[in-house]
Parts: sequence; structure tokens; C-alpha cells
Amino acid sequence: MKISATIITFNEAANIRAACESVAWTDEIIVVDSGSTDDTREIAAACGARVVRREWPGFAAQKQFAVDQAAHDWVLSLDADERVSPELRTEIEALREKPAEELADGYLIPRRSFYQGRWIKGGGWYPDWQLRLFRKAAGHWDPRLVHESVKMNAGARIEKLSSDILHYSVRDSSHHHRMIGERYAPLAAQQMFDAGRKTSALKIAAAAPSAFIRSFILKGGFRDGVAGLSIASFAAHHAFLKQVMLWEKQKSSEQ
Repeated sequence: MKISATIITFNEAANIRAACESVAWTDEIIVVDSGSTDDTREIAAACGARVVRREWPGFAAQKQFAVDQAAHDWVLSLDADERVSPELRTEIEALREKPAEELADGYLIPRRSFYQGRWIKGGGWYPDWQLRLFRKAAGHWDPRLVHESVKMNAGARIEKLSSDILHYSVRDSSHHHRMIGERYAPLAAQQMFDAGRKTSALKIAAAAPSAFIRSFILKGGFRDGVAGLSIASFAAHHAFLKQVMLWEKQKSSEQ
């Protein structure tokens, strides 16, 4: 079981070394960079990665391109702000000792996020199951605009691992706000619009309170204190904003 680790980047100089070091035990590291203006490519190369430069086509398409560059049958896909924990490395190394016929085609891995100085337990953020270790012939990145994921072929066998990918995605509340306003809400609204989804004043009004209740109460965000309150509040903001943006697209299309 030889593994190619893949990472996509753009101006990730602050993250790429730690990401590469967390997968240095794999058989190959591929970094696909979309024109970084900082030292991302140089740092990745110094870590032993094979660096490929490619213009930005979107998240899923770039991740699939990275998979296509892999020399080995198994792919471990990471974002630059993620790390393979020591425990997860041990668990994957144990898989490498198994006969090929005993292996599944893909493995779901729990992802744990670090936010406002603590590891998050609730709010729907953990366990955030991600299918990141898979045979490249048995799956592909589904071409969604946002919250892209690996889609396995029909009949593929999927199992779960127990150790975490560590996620350091949000630096602070200002960064969280920008991520929602500049990436997640606009892409989610476009994705809903492309799928023919419709919104209304009632849906817009209900989006924020229902998202807050779901995150903070139903999914246990209250267990994380102020961090959980922040996550629930930003979830409400995101839910409201994507509905408003969808409404704006609806009105523009009717003109």
C-alpha cells in the first residue's frame, strides 16, 4: 500500500511546512499551487514535495487534478491548514501492513478543529467525517462549488478510522467573518441557484435562528463555551447570508 499525499495551495507559507511534515512518512507528497506570491512553493519543495503549478479552476477540480498527478494507487488528501495527527499516522501505517484484499476502498476520517484556543467538541464540528484516504481508481472529488468531498464509485467499500485529522482553518473571528462573506455564503448561494433552489422572505427570516438553535443546542455547541457561542452565531450569519444572496440571484434572473 503505497500512498501519495496531495495538498492544494495558494499563499499558504504559514501552513505548508507543518502540513507537509505531517505526511512526510508517505511515499510521495504532491503540492498543486495556484500561483502563490509568497514562499509556499519554495517551502513545499524544501520539504520534499513535488510542486506543480496550475491556474485555479475551483476547489474540487484542483483537488482532483492533484489526485490525477499521484504516482501511487492510494491517495491521502489534505488541505494546507490540516495535519495528520500522530495517532492517525499510526493507524494508517497499520493498514499498510494488511494484505490488499483486506483493505476497504476508502476510509472516512474524523476531523477535529482548533478554534478560539480550544479543540471543538460540538456545534456539528466534531466528528466532521471526511473521506480522505482512498484508492484513486475507486473515487473522485465531486465537482461541487463548496464543501467539496470525495465520491466513491458504486459498490466501493468504505470504512472508518478513529484518529483525527487536525484542522486549523479559522485564525480569529475577523477571519471567520471574511470566510463566510467572501467564500462560503457566495458559493453556497450559487450552488443552490444552479440546482434550481428557491428562497422566500419566510425562509430568509427563519434561516438564522434555526441555524443557531441547531448548532448551539441540538448539536451541543454550548459545551464549548464562548467558542461554541461564536460558532453558532457565525452559523446563523452564514445561513442568513446565503439565503439573501440566493434571493438576489433569483431577482436578477427575473429581470
